[in-house]
Amino acid sequence: MRKGWKAAYFDARGCIAKRCRPSAETVSGSLERHVAGNVRYNARFFGFDDKGSIMCGIVAATAAGNVVPLLLEGLRKLEYRGYDSAGLALVSNGRLERRRAAGRVAELAARAEGLAATTGIAHTRWATHGVSAEHNAHPHISAGLAVVHNGIIENYAQLKAELVAKGYVFTSDTDTESIAHLIAEQRKTNPDLAEAVRLALARLVGAYAIAVVAAEEPERVVVAREGPPLLLGLGEDGHYAASDVSALLQVTRRIIHLENGDLADLRPTRFCIFRQDGARVERLPLLSPLSADAVELGPYRHYMQKEIFEQPDALANTLELASAAQSLNSGLFGAQAEDFFRSTDAVLILACGTSNHAGMVARDWIEEIARIPARVEIASEYRYRNSVPNPRALVVAISQSGETADTLAALQHARSLGHTMTLAVCNVPESAIVREAALRFITRAGPEIGVASTKAFVTQLVALFLLALALAKAKGGLTAAAEAEFLETLRHLPRAAQNVLAVEAEISAWAQRFADKEHALFLGRGRHYPIALEGALKLKEISYIHAEAYPAGELKHGPLALVDRNMPVVAVAPNDDLLEKLKANLKSVRARGGELYVLAEPGCRIEEAYPDEREAVHVLALPESGGPLSPILHAIPLQLLAYHVALIRGTDVDKPRNLAKSVTVE
Repeated sequence: MRKGWKAAYFDARGCIAKRCRPSAETVSGSLERHVAGNVRYNARFFGFDDKGSIMCGIVAATAAGNVVPLLLEGLRKLEYRGYDSAGLALVSNGRLERRRAAGRVAELAARAEGLAATTGIAHTRWATHGVSAEHNAHPHISAGLAVVHNGIIENYAQLKAELVAKGYVFTSDTDTESIAHLIAEQRKTNPDLAEAVRLALARLVGAYAIAVVAAEEPERVVVAREGPPLLLGLGEDGHYAASDVSALLQVTRRIIHLENGDLADLRPTRFCIFRQDGARVERLPLLSPLSADAVELGPYRHYMQKEIFEQPDALANTLELASAAQSLNSGLFGAQAEDFFRSTDAVLILACGTSNHAGMVARDWIEEIARIPARVEIASEYRYRNSVPNPRALVVAISQSGETADTLAALQHARSLGHTMTLAVCNVPESAIVREAALRFITRAGPEIGVASTKAFVTQLVALFLLALALAKAKGGLTAAAEAEFLETLRHLPRAAQNVLAVEAEISAWAQRFADKEHALFLGRGRHYPIALEGALKLKEISYIHAEAYPAGELKHGPLALVDRNMPVVAVAPNDDLLEKLKANLKSVRARGGELYVLAEPGCRIEEAYPDEREAVHVLALPESGGPLSPILHAIPLQLLAYHVALIRGTDVDKPRNLAKSVTVE
């Protein structure tokens, strides 16, 4: 950071309160403190979310030059967060100019051609209230002001009724429009924009990240956060805000993460942050370790492909502290971890989607290695049933983003039932779930932009394997020899993952045979059944082929009725104690004419049972046998299969229909 950089803090009415010059030493010293322990990689800067639907992207700017190109490029970087519509509002010469478009950011860019302004807000949407249509696209306007919003306002119907009674006309089906009219109503008695926003927010129930501009204030943006992530970017010639850092790397790496309850008042040369009670606060700016290249495609066709091939590095980064040590330290999970692990008598895992599949694999590891009973609950269901709490259980919440609403609510519900021993496994250190939990393990997957999670999944798995080892050691059930062997296996894992990526050509050939199918069945046994679930999920997400997964032992209990020559069956076949049973299950598939695609390991010799059936039995032996970490290695070719099938079918790999990257509301 250059030494002459100035940050001006001013109060909510725009009056300069004080100026400070954070020196390079101050900022870098803070960064040095943050690189301690597992936060060394500073994943806090990523702000990327977990998989699912319903979130949006915000970019805002007030600067010395034209911000329109920055807003549009920022939206392109945020399209993974939602891409059913986009819009922007610009303030210039006392006028508010709005452009909106249903569809992708490219549609908006065409409509914004020729526009210029020094202040503006922009948004890419994933629908929660109202269909995907231009009239529902953000920004929404009222009385010369414009608002963009991520999240959901739970009491919008009540607010709408009040505002309609006061004469406001609603032109959209969204909850966001009620925010615009509410701020406009507040400005009748509190004309200062920041003060009107603050008072309006006091009426909202729900989750929000917002940015607001007004026609008569051409150098001012007011933003606020309660729930969905929002950060500030401090530039040389302006100040910015966005849903995550990827949108701002084009202009700055100096970042401030807003906390829940923060509002910020931005001008081109100064800014202030204050709380909802009006009190000013200071948040220390930090330097993002990401460069613009980190969120660029580089030589890859899609982000999903890029992220699949980044998995060896993601695993190495996540394992760095553990693999560099001679023995496992519970401190990887937090200061209280040793005490918690010694006293716990059960594990409860809460997660959704892909993270839930990681939890299912972890259940097997925890019970086998640590000899502690474990159960996995789908987070969106857990808090709605009358479960029996066990205050001595360790509750593990898994989420890539740490903002997944169902998982956060499930964790809070567990705490309300008396669970005090809680652990977050997450890729974003300052996220809501991490703050809610007593312990945390921060994975170091880096930014994941493709909607279908890949490297976030495998880093969750390796984190959970470390948890199983740490629990076993704390309970006195891990011998020194076993610990050393497990650590050596972990050290080899990144190289093993790199070797497995070499099967891409064979997987691509499989994809050619899959591409015209409309249904597929995935099979696995034991800890590989969740990997079959994950493989089926990936295929259906991005290729739109209907795919289901079952434990192979369940074939004769129903799914076998689906098998015929048009139903490809993918089997995950590690060389373990269940291999012979799996081979018998596969014989049942072939007896019904099913075409087999088997991901095996060295020594499985499955193809020997089908010497004359090369056209119907396809066996791919992975170059590595992962032992207890085999689920991680088998996940990679299934990701590649989904990717290559989607390529052939011509679907939008990174932005599949009806899905966005995170579920930030219920």
